[in-house]
Amino acid sequence: MFLLTHVNYEFSKVFFNLGYTTTKDYFCTMQLKDYTKEFKYNWQLAAPVMMGMLGHTFVGFVDNIMVGQLGTAELAAVSLGNSFVFVAMSLGIGFSTAITPLIAEADAEQNFENGKATFKHGLFLCTVLGVSLFLLTLLAKPLMYLMKQPVEVVELAIPYLDLVAVSLIPLIIFQGFKQFSDGLSMTRQPMYATIIANIINVVFNYLLIFGKFGFPELGIVGAAYGTLISRIVMVWYLWFLLKNNEKAKLFVTNIKFFVLNKLILRKILNIGAPSAMQMFFEVGIFTSAVWLSGLLGKNPQAANQIALNLSSMTFMVAIGLSVTAMIRVGNQKGLQNFFELRRIAYSIFFMGIIFAVGFAIIFFAFHNYLPKLYLDYDDVNNMIDNTEVISIASKLLIAAAIFQISDSIQVVVLGALRGLQDVKIPTIITFISYWLIGFPISWFLGKESAYGSFGIWLGLLAGLTTAAILLYIRFNYLSKKLILSNN
Repeated sequence: MFLLTHVNYEFSKVFFNLGYTTTKDYFCTMQLKDYTKEFKYNWQLAAPVMMGMLGHTFVGFVDNIMVGQLGTAELAAVSLGNSFVFVAMSLGIGFSTAITPLIAEADAEQNFENGKATFKHGLFLCTVLGVSLFLLTLLAKPLMYLMKQPVEVVELAIPYLDLVAVSLIPLIIFQGFKQFSDGLSMTRQPMYATIIANIINVVFNYLLIFGKFGFPELGIVGAAYGTLISRIVMVWYLWFLLKNNEKAKLFVTNIKFFVLNKLILRKILNIGAPSAMQMFFEVGIFTSAVWLSGLLGKNPQAANQIALNLSSMTFMVAIGLSVTAMIRVGNQKGLQNFFELRRIAYSIFFMGIIFAVGFAIIFFAFHNYLPKLYLDYDDVNNMIDNTEVISIASKLLIAAAIFQISDSIQVVVLGALRGLQDVKIPTIITFISYWLIGFPISWFLGKESAYGSFGIWLGLLAGLTTAAILLYIRFNYLSKKLILSNN
């Protein structure tokens, strides 16, 4: 509630002529329409990202429904296996975000050489990181046995993890291409590649999980094969689209991949490493929720997976706006237009809040019904387990509804800060929010003797809300500072 009050106060200062004195004339002329008029262009940039990410998450939704038909242990196993992959993936995707603001700034300056050099070095680093994360994920498998997870779940998760870990390589390479494309404001091409990959994923999952049309019945391993195949296609198709695009082809062709500049590598690393840690801290707290749920049993872990999958769908909308903030703030930074930078950023924050409130209402209204989509109620043998999972998941969706707003604000503001190439302080903020505040609360309240699964998610809520408040304060301070220093 403090967060919403603070945000509303800041908006009201701008909207209703209470700006700070040095830029009084600017703020005194600002009206609500000056922010809402940006909604159309914000949407044009964000929508393809949202659709691509939502499509990817929807595939996860379909996968979970398919796997859920096999049983709650299989659903929990996918959750456990993916938790390791998501931790690794967070480092790769987080690192790749360094490419977007640098490309956006070079594009605004019309500096082709800097743009191509950034892309080449970024893609090289993403490739190296993808291979490294694959190897680290395989080496981390024995940890499953040390985490006191249900043995049945671990035995199912390990063969699934082997294959999904391989898919990290094409996925991180894809992210290199995607972040470059986003930096050029070409957000549709990654969307097309993601949609094609998602279709392939769903088809192969259906064929290989259940053994349809002569294909072997592989269970959850079939889902892993579907993921691997789709990600290979995804990176190839995006490269194909960019290679045949008039604006992008000169960047992505005739690349001397191993002719590298240490200064450019260092610049990308200086932005990418903290960005990777930011995402690692956030994904890590949600991953810890999976592991803590596993301590409570396979049914709480399965319920946690359902709630995470549903909330991740709405999160993808916020991700789309975060990318938009990164692009547009990066553009305005390159143009040295800091008044516009702040105005545009606030318009995106406002959009994020509107979407988040809408999703919160949906989660509240349908929290008893949405979990039922994942499990087979006609399965007599698993009726008791299924009923328990749905009961737990419905309560978790209430917590998810509440943190929709905090989650949206923190990720959109984080995108704006990345556009400013401000990454070190936000990294500290995310660490404090998630691991010094959120995780201890999840640990203490998530015990079976306390609130169980719901207590774990109360910790997530606390961490996200703290991050949203502190990151917003950080952006508000930096944007004002930039305006003051250039007047």
